[in-house]
Amino acid sequence: MLGQLVRKFVGSKNERELKRMQPIVDSINSLEPQMQALSDAELKGKTPEFKQRLERGETLDDLLPEAFAVVREAGRRVLHMRHFDMQLVGGMVLHAGKIAEMKTGEGKTLVATLPTYLNALAGKGVHVITVNDYLARRDSEWMGQIYNFLGLSVGVIVHGLNDAQRKEVYACDITYGTNNEFGFDYLRDNMKFSLDDYVQRPHFFAIVDEVDSILIDEARTPLIISGPSAASSELYYAVNRIIPMLQKGEVSESRDGKIGQTLKTYTGDFTVDEKSKAASLTEEGVSKVERLLNVDNLYDPRNIELVHHVNQALKAHALFKKDVDYVVRDGEVMIVDEFTGRIMPGRRWSDGLHQAIEAKEGVKIESENQTLATITFQNYFRMYEKLAGMTGTADTESAEFHQIYKLDVMVIPTNRPMIRKDQSDLIYKTQKEKFNAVIEDIFESHEKGQPVLVGTISIENSEALAEMLKRRGVPHNVLNAKHHEREAEIVAQAGRKGAVTIATNMAGRGTDIVLGGNPEMMASREAALAEDPEAALPALLEKFTSQCAREKEEVLAAGGLYILGTERHESRRIDNQLRGRSGRQGDPGESRFYLSLEDDLLRIFGSQRVSYVMDKLKIPENEPIEHGMISKAIENAQKKVEGHNFEIRKHLLEYDDVMNKQREVIYTQRREVLGGQNLRETIEAVIDESVEDMVHTFCPDKSSPQDWDISRLGEDFFNLFFFHPRLPDPEGSLPDRDDLEEGLKKEAKARLQEKEEEFTSPVMEHLMKVVLLQTIDTQWKDHLLSIDHLKEGIGLRGYAQRNPKQEYKKEAYGLFLEMMGRIRQEVLSKLFRVQLAREEDVERLEEEQRRRRIVLNRTTGDADQAKKPATRDEDKVGRNDPCPCGSGKKYKKCCGR
Repeated sequence: MLGQLVRKFVGSKNERELKRMQPIVDSINSLEPQMQALSDAELKGKTPEFKQRLERGETLDDLLPEAFAVVREAGRRVLHMRHFDMQLVGGMVLHAGKIAEMKTGEGKTLVATLPTYLNALAGKGVHVITVNDYLARRDSEWMGQIYNFLGLSVGVIVHGLNDAQRKEVYACDITYGTNNEFGFDYLRDNMKFSLDDYVQRPHFFAIVDEVDSILIDEARTPLIISGPSAASSELYYAVNRIIPMLQKGEVSESRDGKIGQTLKTYTGDFTVDEKSKAASLTEEGVSKVERLLNVDNLYDPRNIELVHHVNQALKAHALFKKDVDYVVRDGEVMIVDEFTGRIMPGRRWSDGLHQAIEAKEGVKIESENQTLATITFQNYFRMYEKLAGMTGTADTESAEFHQIYKLDVMVIPTNRPMIRKDQSDLIYKTQKEKFNAVIEDIFESHEKGQPVLVGTISIENSEALAEMLKRRGVPHNVLNAKHHEREAEIVAQAGRKGAVTIATNMAGRGTDIVLGGNPEMMASREAALAEDPEAALPALLEKFTSQCAREKEEVLAAGGLYILGTERHESRRIDNQLRGRSGRQGDPGESRFYLSLEDDLLRIFGSQRVSYVMDKLKIPENEPIEHGMISKAIENAQKKVEGHNFEIRKHLLEYDDVMNKQREVIYTQRREVLGGQNLRETIEAVIDESVEDMVHTFCPDKSSPQDWDISRLGEDFFNLFFFHPRLPDPEGSLPDRDDLEEGLKKEAKARLQEKEEEFTSPVMEHLMKVVLLQTIDTQWKDHLLSIDHLKEGIGLRGYAQRNPKQEYKKEAYGLFLEMMGRIRQEVLSKLFRVQLAREEDVERLEEEQRRRRIVLNRTTGDADQAKKPATRDEDKVGRNDPCPCGSGKKYKKCCGR
């Protein structure tokens, strides 16, 4: 009550911020006549002028009004698009490192040019992140015209570029690309063996388009680079054969009055909890699985791998549906993004789940993978010095944006008033009744010329609706994960007169739906079909522009774009995004959602209360119900799911934060090694730590010298450094502990110096670098595997009244210390054992390896292969031949060394 009273008199925080920005908007507007008076060359000359002023000590904030005025004028000249005042406000919000919530059609793509240009003047590189490759290419070419006009370089990162091309693109002033490309490039950089091969620069400023989709929806899945492990696929097929023999059961609850507790009774072989997306065997199910797999005790420690396979196969069959969660294309299981409805090529479910689904669908099982590098989107994007985002729907997630990313959300008013009519939800008893009503509504709208965009949440439903419309003779387009190649084209034409477009979730997001249709898209498609596209395009564009103008008038008269949702999504934000496709820039529009008690959201979270109301009111068949209480129940159900998903993302981040600190240590060490500076000092520091550990172990601080284990100290020293040190006689007088430690360090460093003289400094330096890198990478990979195993079982600590998160932090830290110890030992062991090979030893070793390969081929039944002569693309270089590098030395003394 008090808060409402305060807002009434002083306005909300959002309103106060907008009011504070108004003087800057006025300042930019006052510069407009001055900018319009400049010639093209003078306008372009502003960019070097701004850069010089930055070098002289001015800040980006000082330049903001002039820079924004320059971009506005460049946009007017190059794109014939002028930034309006609310877009200037949006640009200021982005520059301040906040999220700008702007409704669909308000020109977010153009808004981004303002802070992008301003921050690119610093010369550190600005990243603009989009949700797919199409938008990255489109925006870089479209908005790139402004940047190129003003003298800035623009590049785009898309799938398929090699490292040299990526490095060139990242060196541009402005780089467009998808979140996956940026994240994977960061991981790949930190697996390379030369700093020259790194493609990314330090992370300065990023603007994330559709920020809610990238930082919220996709943040539940971390980025993972994997390598194949040695797991067999036969077990997946064997377990998959028995799962269809299991019967799904139910869970019933009863109250025991004597003990005052609720008792649960399980039926069938397994139960499914759709709220938490979990499936588990009952006691009868365990017995049945043991009988079918012919094992005595499924939960015997020896069968732990088998239990894992059974659990994953059960999830694959009970929780993951074809054409909803995944599609099968060209013999490959491909994940469908639950929020966008897009296929995610190259992405796989982890922990054997993907393999279990491949077994279920009868396709080839790809080998199970081991994690080589991983990072969450949360931790990747938090590396930027400054982060900003824009979307049409962020306010409902403002708490999460602030808590995770320290990003505030500002709602930017629309340029023109919103006049879309958002109708109440219609709820039917069954899905059949609902879909019949949907078809009737679509048919009526199509007949009067009103375009309809139908939103579904699965491929299955979109295709079922398409079939029903086909039977009614209604022409339509279907856009789902199976047709994503034509995504932009289909969505761009969804506003044409009488058009019916069926789309999964927010497919086509980022592409404007223009009432009457998009003339450029229509013309380019027709031109592509013509024999002479370039000659045909201008005439076609003129023809389609006039046609679209006529159609727009007819569409406006019919009520504008009609958004028809066939089901509520579990997130209110996704529903708001669907509604936001209509009513852009003050256009008329309409939206309505059709629901049934059989929809997943209502069935799982709220159907009992709604069903009770419908029964009480005796609602007849095919009659919908509209009621405030029901709408409230649906909203509460959505809030529950949103809260649950937030907890999942928060949980993932809390665990990854532990790994993030460790990852930073490892990646920093790698970069220092790759830099090649002070490698000798690094190795000497490792020697010091190792000797200190040894002396501490065998000659403890508070013990008397008579209790020291000198012989064990000598053994440990030899095992690590491969030579016997000079040690005092245990029976004689023993030196001071510090003197003993210092003496051992000097001996180890002296032997290292001998090695360096034996190999020469450049060779030894290269050897140190290679050994350090290989050891760090191998141990880090093994550490990630250990962490994966730790995560799997850490939740069970809760049963012992321990906090799993605290246990995880403690044990992960212990594993990290162990890994660092192994790195030290392995590096020293390799460096002190390495020797220069004599020529006869190398030839003998090569001959022995050749004989071993022949024997191996014969024993594996491939004797024919062993008899075949080896073939080469190039002639073999003999060890005594001149080196092909042109040095003039023998090959064995040069590159063959």
